[in-house]
Amino acid sequence: MPLQKGFDYEKFVTLMDQNYDEIFIWDKHRKIVYANYATHRHYGIAPEEFVGKTLHECTVNEKLWSPTCVPLTFQDKRPVIQRQKTFLGIDIVTISVPILDEEGNVEFVLQSVRDVDDDLFKMLRPLTLNTEEAEDMHVETIIYKSTLMKDTLKFANKIAGTKAPVLILGETGTGKSLIAKYIHEKSPRKEKPFISINIASLSPTVIESELFGYQKGAFTGAEKSGKIGIFEAANGGTLFLDEIGELSYDLQAKFLHVLQEEAIIPVGSHKPIQLDIHIICATNCDLQNMVEAGKFREDLYHRLNVFDIMMPPLRKRQEDIEPLSAYFLHLFNKKYGRSLTISSRVMELFHQYPWKGNIRELSNVIERAVLTAEGTSIEINHLPESFFRVDNIKNHGCPLVSQKLSLEETMERYERTLIQTAYQTYGSSRKMAKYLKISQTKANRLIRKYVRNEENAAL
Repeated sequence: MPLQKGFDYEKFVTLMDQNYDEIFIWDKHRKIVYANYATHRHYGIAPEEFVGKTLHECTVNEKLWSPTCVPLTFQDKRPVIQRQKTFLGIDIVTISVPILDEEGNVEFVLQSVRDVDDDLFKMLRPLTLNTEEAEDMHVETIIYKSTLMKDTLKFANKIAGTKAPVLILGETGTGKSLIAKYIHEKSPRKEKPFISINIASLSPTVIESELFGYQKGAFTGAEKSGKIGIFEAANGGTLFLDEIGELSYDLQAKFLHVLQEEAIIPVGSHKPIQLDIHIICATNCDLQNMVEAGKFREDLYHRLNVFDIMMPPLRKRQEDIEPLSAYFLHLFNKKYGRSLTISSRVMELFHQYPWKGNIRELSNVIERAVLTAEGTSIEINHLPESFFRVDNIKNHGCPLVSQKLSLEETMERYERTLIQTAYQTYGSSRKMAKYLKISQTKANRLIRKYVRNEENAAL
């Protein structure tokens, strides 16, 4: 059926991109020929990246979702509704409809994808495919697309079967605890305890008794029956000690003894308890510098550093920003009962921002935006002020540069974003001028250029 005059393909695509549900169109070769912008919400992948992907690439190579209902739609030439799980761990429902040609063969398959709606799923149950595969699908908690993280996880898989200590290094918020849990889940110990302790959270006065446990009557105030320590509680499984650099110098010697002898002696006891534990430690400190400064034992450092994993900062994982954003957006939309999307302007700024707080900062920014945003999407004015500080403007890897814009075009685009955001935030030329440290006259001129003129043009 032809489109109404004046309603061209471009307008059609624009409307489809406003649809909250995801839309995929597959051709007879089981290749994606169209994807709308909503696909970004569940996968963190731009629509243009989907176009051209085959079913095999989506489901086998990249494992974007499981199970798939496309083959059954082609085979039976009937609509199929399927409950699925994406690689981000998001539960979705896909309605797959065959489009037949004049000879009755499937020419296209149209798919509509939305967040799980149990009422809809029950209503269309006669059309459903068996969901056991989806329910059994193991989805990793670490979200990534980048080669850098792929290599990191590949190495983590290799060492998961060993008992040798692991030292995880990296900046705050890079996911050191997640990789520790990942190693445990990939190990033969996955059915045994995984205990995670932040050394910095333990009081210096009780840390020894917390770690090693104590016998009854070991000290004043001790429980009459004694207490099992963290080491013993983790026996047979994995013990993750975060912020290991905070361990006192005296306790470092005792910890080294645990690693060497695979045994502990509770406080107030003389009888050793044998241990079978995989020790994983993490820190954001430079332990080598601490060794040189006499704050960390060199023998302990070398004993811990059998295998080291460097968690890359988010600024070096540009490919992961969008899928991580999609994951957190889904998480907080569900938590706060919202249905927001992230605008392309915000996503562009996400790629320019240095993310000094890494994944934790990204999560916090998106949660804040979900709570404060009005309308249907997260816009630039919903971001914290930190995004627009001079020291957070990246001078490398800027997407504006990759778009091959001239210096003048790049500066104008950034200036427009900055002025529009500042005006939306502060609401007056006087406050905006104070924030940007410019004269009010200049502020008024910039408002006329980037705010008033664009508002009038839109009318």
